[in-house]
Amino acid sequence: MPKLKANDTVVLGISRDSPAANGAFAKQIGVTFPLLSDMDATVMERYGILQKTAIKGVPFEWARRTTFVVDKEGIIRHIQQGTTAINPNNAVAICLDLAHGKKAK
Repeated sequence: MPKLKANDTVVLGISRDSPAANGAFAKQIGVTFPLLSDMDATVMERYGILQKTAIKGVPFEWARRTTFVVDKEGIIRHIQQGTTAINPNNAVAICLDLAHGKKAK
């Protein structure tokens, strides 16, 4: 986080959990960046990560764990999905490259 803050980078987390649940989770694991609630999945749908399926005929929605790196102009420069999205090192490297005028890898 200090490297990102020093390079004018903002980190946000978004989940379908309620604000109260996000607050409790952040406190539990020591998150220092905002966790936003997307309870109606509007953001997830707009970013194309909302998955819709049915389990035994019952509609079910879920989102793949995804990390997006978005530049200051709002352009998505990097997408990482699945279990590798849990580790922020690649996204941090992309952010630092962008902050120093380099193209995302």
